[in-house]
Parts: sequence; structure tokens; C-alpha cells
Amino acid sequence: MSPHRSPGPSGMPSAGPTLGEVGESGVLEQVLAALQGTPTAGVQVGPGDDTALLDVRRGALLATTDTMVRGPDWRDDWSAGFDVGVKAVTQNLADLAAMGGVGTGVLVTLVAEQSLPLAWARELTEGLAWGCSRAGVPVLGGDLNGAGDGVVMVSITALGELADGVGGPVLRSGARPGDVVAVSGPLGRSAAGLELLLRHGAEAGSQEPAGLVAELLAHHLRPLTDLRQGAAAARSGASAMIDVSDGLVRDGDRLARASGVVLELAEEAVAALADRLAPAVGSAAQVCVLGGGEEHELLACFPDGPPAGWIALGRVTDVPTDGPTGAAPGVTLGGRRLDPRTGGWDHFGG
Repeated sequence: MSPHRSPGPSGMPSAGPTLGEVGESGVLEQVLAALQGTPTAGVQVGPGDDTALLDVRRGALLATTDTMVRGPDWRDDWSAGFDVGVKAVTQNLADLAAMGGVGTGVLVTLVAEQSLPLAWARELTEGLAWGCSRAGVPVLGGDLNGAGDGVVMVSITALGELADGVGGPVLRSGARPGDVVAVSGPLGRSAAGLELLLRHGAEAGSQEPAGLVAELLAHHLRPLTDLRQGAAAARSGASAMIDVSDGLVRDGDRLARASGVVLELAEEAVAALADRLAPAVGSAAQVCVLGGGEEHELLACFPDGPPAGWIALGRVTDVPTDGPTGAAPGVTLGGRRLDPRTGGWDHFGG
């Protein structure tokens, strides 16, 4: 299955009625129509009633939520509503995967100005529906609300459970010295895509090398990761895991602090990831790898090595009592401590 349009910069629809002109019932009519055909397994009551009712097989529930705001999280001159919908689904389901879980349903909230085109809300829902269908996760319902001029926010609450064959959740706090540090896929693609958009705007898609540029733009606008890798990591004995949403160093630091260890990144491993991006973004490549957010690959630690296809990045070590890295948990590269505040994404600091 593939999206109904190719990834690339796209703008806000300019024609057709707005949310204010059709009212809540008109918006709901479009939203519910766009959700037709999405998964219904395990759902006893879905969208259209006061609340959803779904089966819980495992007797334990995973729950996470995330919000995207127009401006800080996407720009209309780059992202269509479909892109925003796919990204919102990916970032929430990746959080479930980071615990060794799979999604069982999502609840969606749209808060928007009255002048927002109805076509954009329909595109958003189509993106949500496509992302959920790709993952086999039902859309359970949600909420609509109005807002002041210029405001558009999309929030998802994702529910899930531990995947089959996973005995317990994989937390951030279980890494131990000697573990291998690995990531489920290449890092820096979303940040590199953003870098290209900042440099070239709507012309970013025409840059060379075309194949790599298209991949980087797609991963920033509409990130798609293999969500099955969370369960695969858990079954392989992962001791700790986290979704790389705010950057390798920033999220790695969170895992290291929770576990009371140091993540010692290998220079050659980081260089290999950067070399893959360099033909498109040049000297910015390593910054993209270390600090790029919205990757939604999984960073995990493994006592016995990672599953096939994962990329080894280094080792877990004890916190040193002296020396250049200081006596605190964190992330190092070539013996140098990396400051999580100098890269990655912070919702209140940029």
C-alpha cells in the first residue's frame, strides 16, 4: 500500500468551504467518510457514539499521546494535511513500539480556526486513516474544537498492548554495562529533509542527488518506520529502548540517565550514518545524525546483540568516576561528552 500522492512540498488547499462554513456536522461527515475501510479488529463500538468500546486481550494497556501544532511542528507551504496525518500516527505508534508494544486504537483531536479549509481536514483524516491502515490500527474516534485565527492543532492518543511473545515492557531504565547500543534504522533523514527545505523551500525536491533527496524529504514530511522492530527488539532481549523523536543525543541521554550508564557511541558508526547523508546536505550531515528529531527509529541496548537489520552504534559503559566525561550518565563520542542541550528538539526551547 502506498499514499495517494507522492511525498514533496505541498500547500494548503485554497478553494472550497471552510470549517466555519460547514459547521461541526459537516466536518464530521467528511471525517467519518474518510475513515471508511480502516481496521476494525477488536473494536466493538467505533466512531460515531459517545465513546469507543474495544477488546483488551492482554489485561494490560499501553497509552501515549502527542500533539502537533501548526508552525512549530509543520508548515503549510511544505506539508499537506495528508502529511500531517501520517506523521501524527507514526510518532504515536513509535512510542508504543519503543515499549515492545503494538497499537490497538487511536483517538484523534483536531482544534482549528474556523477559516481552515474543509478540504484540509479531509486530507488530514485520509492521512491518519492511511497511516493507521498501514499499521493495522483502528481509529476509535476523537474530538473537534474551534480556535482563534491561525491556530491548528492535531493531537492523538494511541492505545496499545504488548506484542505477542513479549513478556514485559521494555523501559528506558534497564541498560547495563556491556550492552550493545543499536538503532533500528538510519538516523538523520528527517533533519536532513528539513535542512533541504530550509535551504531551498519549494524547490527542495529538484536538488541532487534526486533519489536521496526524495527519500530525505519524504522522511521529514511523512515519516514511515518499521513499527514491528519494537517487538523484535523486545523478543531479542532488549534491556532498554526509546523512540528517537527529539534526537540521538537528547533521547540517548534520557535513556542513559534513566539507566545510570554511559552510551559510548563509536565514531566510525556515526560517520557511516553521516556519510550516507553528505551528498545531499554536506557538512551538516553529522549534526543531522546526532541532533535530528522526528526520526522515529528505535534506540535500544542489547546484552546479546541486536536483531538482524539493526545498526550497531556503540556500547554501554559504567559511569566514570573521573576523566573528561565527568561522573554522570550521558552520551559520549570518541571519549567526548555530548551535551543534549546543543541539539535535538525541545518543545519550549526549539
